[in-house]
Amino acid sequence: SKKDYAMEIGNEAKIAKAILSNQPISLKYSIEISREIRGKPLNKAVKFLLDVLEMKRHVPIRRFRAEMAHRKGRAISFTKTGKYPLRASKVFLGLLDQVKANADYKGLDAENLLIKHIAANQGYRKTSYQSRGRISGKKRQKKSTHLEIVVQEMK
Repeated sequence: SKKDYAMEIGNEAKIAKAILSNQPISLKYSIEISREIRGKPLNKAVKFLLDVLEMKRHVPIRRFRAEMAHRKGRAISFTKTGKYPLRASKVFLGLLDQVKANADYKGLDAENLLIKHIAANQGYRKTSYQSRGRISGKKRQKKSTHLEIVVQEMK
C-alpha cells in the first residue's frame, strides 16, 4: 500500500483512494484525461469517458497538440483540438470503478463523490531490442503510466 500520494491528505474518513501502476497507456493522453476530469463529480467523469469510448465526445488536447487536427463543433476546455484515446479511457474507467468500490467499502455515498486529486506519472519503461544484422540493432521502449486518484464525499 502506497502512503506518499502527490497531495496532502487530510481527514481519511471522508476520502477514498486508488492507484494503478505500470499501465500500458500513453502518459500524454493520461495527463490530458486527468486534467479534464479533475474536480468533476465521479458520475460525470464516468459518463465523459463512456462518451469518449463511443466516440461521441473527444478528449480536449491542450498541452501536447503539435500538428493535431481540430474537431467539429464548439470548443471544449478552451480548445477544439482533440483525440479519442480509447485504451487510456478504458484504464481510467477501471480506476474510477476501483475508487468507487473503495468508497463503498468505507461507507461513503458513492453517488455523491468529487474527484479531489488525480495524477498521472511516468512508469517503468520495459526495454527490448529489435535486432537488424550485426550492427544496426534498435532499442525499443514500452511505455507505462502510474495513475492515482483521491475522491471526497461532497457535502
